[in-house]
Amino acid sequence: MRLDKFLKVSRLIKRRTVANEACDAGRVLLNDKPAKASVSVKAGDKIEIQFGTRNVKVKVLEVKETVRKEEAEKLYEYL
Repeated sequence: MRLDKFLKVSRLIKRRTVANEACDAGRVLLNDKPAKASVSVKAGDKIEIQFGTRNVKVKVLEVKETVRKEEAEKLYEYL
């Protein structure tokens, strides 16, 4: 699954266009490397997102195309 789509499906970022812009600006790291929006995400990957002054680090547990709002947090765990 594409990184921008995973960020939207997991609800780490609300909109896919915003996720795309964050990737283009270099504010999203995948396994400690700057990542483009089109890079593939798989279980076990580590994602770091820079939101202004705070960073959010998560580990991908599962990749699904669609999930309900209640189940979205089961796709990742905070580090």
